[in-house]
Amino acid sequence: MEQEFLELTTIIHYSDKNYEKTKFSGLSEIDFVTPFNGTKWINTYGLDYQNEFRKIILENKLDDFLIKLLMEEEHATKVIVLDNLLFVTIKVLKTEGKNLDNEQMIFIVSPHFLWSIQEKPGDYFNWIRERLEGHKGIVRKKKADYLLYLIIEAIIDNYQDTYLKHAEISASELNATNIKPTPEFTSLVEKRKQELFSFKKAAIGLKDMIVKLEKVEIKGVDVKYFSETKEQTINLIANIDFELQELESKINLIFSIQGHRLNEVMKTLTILSVIFIPLTFLAGIYGMNFENIPELKTQNGYYILLGVMVVISVLAVWYFKRKKWF
Repeated sequence: MEQEFLELTTIIHYSDKNYEKTKFSGLSEIDFVTPFNGTKWINTYGLDYQNEFRKIILENKLDDFLIKLLMEEEHATKVIVLDNLLFVTIKVLKTEGKNLDNEQMIFIVSPHFLWSIQEKPGDYFNWIRERLEGHKGIVRKKKADYLLYLIIEAIIDNYQDTYLKHAEISASELNATNIKPTPEFTSLVEKRKQELFSFKKAAIGLKDMIVKLEKVEIKGVDVKYFSETKEQTINLIANIDFELQELESKINLIFSIQGHRLNEVMKTLTILSVIFIPLTFLAGIYGMNFENIPELKTQNGYYILLGVMVVISVLAVWYFKRKKWF
């Protein structure tokens, strides 16, 4: 397990003038204690390395409460202040596949290092690594708090990009001109609603984490960067809520169309029934088997009865048209 852990762990050591990316050959090389110039970003893929986590925490004399926190299988959104450390957890939405999935991310932050632990391989942070390596922007002049801000910003940007991409697909599939009261269309609407609920849940969790970060007071950790990311999450949540309202309107429109069609069918059937009820009544009278029905002896009685039926039908149709019932 130790070798697997080392293969999935990298370190980037950077300062204004230096940049170094390395791998480890042993756990003892993961050093947070020895004074160093600059900032260290340690990244680990995988949460199932409890023994390795324990050794690193004990050897570097970090707050041993971290051991208990890292042993927990499930984490809600947390921001815990430890001995000159921050322990931050968040459920992050994975957007690479066709179906949206969740993964746990953990950040252990001090003024001079950030240890990011991700449940699954792959992330959205390559642009940060490229900026560090190419000395672009001010990131190499800043400490670990600014690096955490960039990571959170990368997560939000990924949410926004994925949301917009899905929104474009949804807009073409669920265009107002294509609204049809069919099971297929309703299924597309419900699928999009579930996607939006996933986005909203992830964005709310991120916003809650940022709100907690803004209240943190640790020497050497500046929380001023996080107000901008909070605004981004609030805007994203507002966009999601607006689209959810649009989808609810489309569902209501589908029900209205179905109700209107049902009413049209019932109106047509009712009109036909009203026309044929008196005709059926007349046919029923003269279809009885009594011997003494005077009209049956009339030479032109059959044609007279047909004429009466036609007149009744025409009058009924005229009356319905006058009332604008059809």
